[in-house]
Amino acid sequence: MRIICRVVIIVFSLLIVHPVASQTMKEWRDSLETLTTALKNDPNNIDLRLRKAEADIQLERWDYALAEYGRILRTDEKNLAALYFRAFVHERQQHYDQAKADYEAFLAIQPLHLETRLGLAHVLQKMSRRSDAMDVLNQAVQMFPDSADAYAARAAFETKYLLYELALYDWNEATRLRPDNEGFIISKVDLLIRLKRKKEAREALDDLVSKGTPRGSLKEWYDRAR
Repeated sequence: MRIICRVVIIVFSLLIVHPVASQTMKEWRDSLETLTTALKNDPNNIDLRLRKAEADIQLERWDYALAEYGRILRTDEKNLAALYFRAFVHERQQHYDQAKADYEAFLAIQPLHLETRLGLAHVLQKMSRRSDAMDVLNQAVQMFPDSADAYAARAAFETKYLLYELALYDWNEATRLRPDNEGFIISKVDLLIRLKRKKEAREALDDLVSKGTPRGSLKEWYDRAR
């Protein structure tokens, strides 16, 4: 179950990738101090504000990040980076109406952006708007038929609501498109076990072992697939 939870988190909650996220908290604090000083000398520099907001996010200074994105969007209401990351911050603070508005504003400008569609679907799910969330996930799959992440996001959603046969189709597509993704394969194994198709689950586990995954690390799943 732990791997399945990671799959859902990867698809829905870790859509935002910070290329320098390996920095330590001290390094982020130092960066924040440097950027704050730089902004005093150049307060209209949007790039500096975006970088400062990123540091605020890394330090979980959510209100400060929101303030920075607000300043940027008052200057440039179509700034996609500010809309996207402000939606992310709103979501982290459970401001789901505001997150939804920012994701939708982004998509009105750039409809072909998978991560934003998945973010919107996640927010709609948090708002208990299950039908709307499913519509957005269907759109994502239609727009990005070669995206394993699109199928995986819909499969995770369908699994949560016990739509197992639909979810199995989507996990099959996700693993077809990204056959080396262990998380996707384990999620499919879990679903096969729920569907009492344990022989197929064991075959999928054996395939993982043949590709180099230590059998011992899959003991929990082999035990469930007996």
